[in-house]
Amino acid sequence: MRRLFLKGLLEDTVTITGDDAQHLMYAMRAKAGDEVILVDDTGAVGRMELTGFTADSVTMRLVERLEADTEPPIDLVLAQCLPKGDKLELVIQKAVELGAVAVQPLASRNCVVRYDAKKAAAKQKRWQKIAEEAAKQCGRTRVPEVLPVQPLADWLKEPKEPKEGALLFCYENEEQQPIKAALRALPEDVRRITVLIGPEGGF
Repeated sequence: MRRLFLKGLLEDTVTITGDDAQHLMYAMRAKAGDEVILVDDTGAVGRMELTGFTADSVTMRLVERLEADTEPPIDLVLAQCLPKGDKLELVIQKAVELGAVAVQPLASRNCVVRYDAKKAAAKQKRWQKIAEEAAKQCGRTRVPEVLPVQPLADWLKEPKEPKEGALLFCYENEEQQPIKAALRALPEDVRRITVLIGPEGGF
């Protein structure tokens, strides 16, 4: 069943517009009586029946509220240095499918890819769309955020994690501490983990 994300709160009657409405009407050729799953900004989930259409909107009614929280208990943030070509699109898709709550693209010294401000903004918009589609496909109740590209040096200067958070730095020449051991060594009260990964050339 098609899953959509609602900007706002789940109510007895909902009207959607924009890309989702266009997709339902013209790509999926939806008709009155068809059903979709709708997730609101708070993670509330409902099974909705389509009831009406205009040129740019779809109206639906709530059939039943569902208990369907699919989010992991720990927030995972992927801080990924830009890989070559369009590989980051696949990285974002899989990170969302695996439960990441955010992806932070980073420009490090060894990155081959370089974006100016205009190109970076366009890329972020496309990456966010990929994250939303992946969230729909795998049944998430939250759309992960793809943040603007930042230079690695600037990002490292920012405050990273709250008391209950952790930062894991994946270094290609590490020989003593495998990632499993690093994860097992984290305190039990950790609720947010940021994983920093370099480009193809490493750090």
